[in-house]
Amino acid sequence: MNKLSRFALFTSLVFVSSVANAEWVSSEQAIMGTRIHVELWQDDNIDGQAAINAVMAEMRRIDELMSPHKKTSALYRINQLASQQELRISSEMFKLIARSIEFSRLTEGAFDITYASVGHLYNYRAHKRPDRKTIKKQLGKIDFHNIVLDKNRQTIRFTHTGVFIDLGGIAKGYAVDNGIKILQQRGIKSAIVSAGGDSRILGNRHGRPWMMGIRNPRKHDGLLTRLPLWDTALSTSGDYERYFIEDGVRYHHIIDPKTGDSARKLRSVTIIGPDAITTDALSTSLFIMGIERGMALANQLPDIDAIMIDNKGRFFYSNGLQEPATTKP
Repeated sequence: MNKLSRFALFTSLVFVSSVANAEWVSSEQAIMGTRIHVELWQDDNIDGQAAINAVMAEMRRIDELMSPHKKTSALYRINQLASQQELRISSEMFKLIARSIEFSRLTEGAFDITYASVGHLYNYRAHKRPDRKTIKKQLGKIDFHNIVLDKNRQTIRFTHTGVFIDLGGIAKGYAVDNGIKILQQRGIKSAIVSAGGDSRILGNRHGRPWMMGIRNPRKHDGLLTRLPLWDTALSTSGDYERYFIEDGVRYHHIIDPKTGDSARKLRSVTIIGPDAITTDALSTSLFIMGIERGMALANQLPDIDAIMIDNKGRFFYSNGLQEPATTKP
């Protein structure tokens, strides 16, 4: 992570903040495979740090529960057993999977946690990807209808072997929302909680907005624009977070459920909305849907705004932002 002055640069967002007063307490830690940032205003520094510690503890708890890689996690157990038997799961996990399916229906399948049925075959650090034959074999496993939830018994099962789910498109937003709830319960009225590209702002900075930056998808330390925000959530999904380039083709972690391959119509999508679960899921969804379908959905949803950058670097804004499209190099 690079730091320029008071700019704290994350995978897709830049936080512009001043901590000149001692009452501004902040911390950053590596959890959930990303950088967790918490900053808040608290009269007592010790109480402020205790609040931050509570948020970080919640992030670790969610990581232990929902990591697809940790063999001790509930999600790992689901992926290993749900195609063989009906599994009783926690109320928390049940509700989040059910919420994921709601987003699948809303986006006509663009958001689909079963993308992992192919997605787990990619290794971006090792520059490994499945071949077309393997993708074709697994593609039928990507379908949220393959997840069967029983609300009365609080169980889950998969209808086919080879189905895997990954909550990466919603779990960080969920964790951020939980972090804000913890701060609210402690009486904190001005704060920001962020997990990589997903952020939620509580209040404002003593009458001024928080300035949030949208990163240039092709320049690691560059900003394209800044947004003055308060009491809102913001998420950015981009093709630059986890990727590798092979023969001039960019393979990244945002998988189109229809193809099992990386979605390539856009470079990034930023969603502004009331909570981080919603903005997290929608930023992924609209990235896959593309400009026309994605912006149409954003304009239909109340309290949702979108900024989309296509694969030529052009900006597109939802109606609520009332900005013209411009071209960025």
